[in-house]
Amino acid sequence: MNPDLTFFIEVVLGGLLSGVMYALVAIGFVLIYKTSGVLNFAQGAMVLFAALTFVSLVERGLPFPAALAATLAVMVAVGLTVERTVLRPLVNQPPITLFMATLGVAYVIEGASQLVWGAQVHALDLGIDDTPFDIAGVLVSRFDLFAAGIAGLMVAVLTLFFRYTRTGLAFRAVADDPLAALNAGLRLPRIWSAVWIASGIVALVAGLLWGARLGVQFSLSLVVLKALPVLVLGGFDSIAGAIVAGLIVGAAEKLAEVYLGPLIGSGIEGWIAYVAALAFLLIKPSGLFGLRSVERA
Repeated sequence: MNPDLTFFIEVVLGGLLSGVMYALVAIGFVLIYKTSGVLNFAQGAMVLFAALTFVSLVERGLPFPAALAATLAVMVAVGLTVERTVLRPLVNQPPITLFMATLGVAYVIEGASQLVWGAQVHALDLGIDDTPFDIAGVLVSRFDLFAAGIAGLMVAVLTLFFRYTRTGLAFRAVADDPLAALNAGLRLPRIWSAVWIASGIVALVAGLLWGARLGVQFSLSLVVLKALPVLVLGGFDSIAGAIVAGLIVGAAEKLAEVYLGPLIGSGIEGWIAYVAALAFLLIKPSGLFGLRSVERA
């Protein structure tokens, strides 16, 4: 195979695999936004708290499975607590009020993380060797393949859950028309609780993967900034949009860094996705798969 073509494929694959992890974080936003219209800015803090809880338990001698189960229970409790003590009392408040509430929750969770586990940086080892894997002459990171597989499995489980379970069908009904779902007898508080629990589980998976890649430190909460362009491109209310947009953003970042970086300057990978998202807003504000809201006078 032509060396230039091989290198191009490696760059694209690396970007796509990173994009799957971006999509995983974005899905946490989509789950909350679809059912309640809240942009959950606390998702990044939940990712940090999950990773920090897990790695701290492992460092204190808890076996991997037990630490994972304990962290899962903690994240379920965090999701329920946030929904019942902060968001439920603010139902029917303006969107900016709900957004500021989640922003406040983010700082509370980060402060609690530091209070309980400390502020030191932790290395998180999931037992996956990060040496390149040769596929037909194309080198691909083993960890990236593993992370993409876990993220893809998570997406598949969520898809099956929301399509074939009673709670999932109720979730879809609330997402389509909350008032009609309420009139049909669905208990919205129970649905909201289930969605926040799902968001906590997604935060756990994302926290483990991103923590293993970047290290468990407080800057890990800023991973939400990677999800924002994905949400703009894919649509705030579409899981499929989050997946597709995550792949697009991941590939675009890597291609821009490799091929445009030498011409424009280093660091383009950090902001090129926002430029693309801003341009896309001017063309299709609702995103690739987002539903366009229609207001009648």
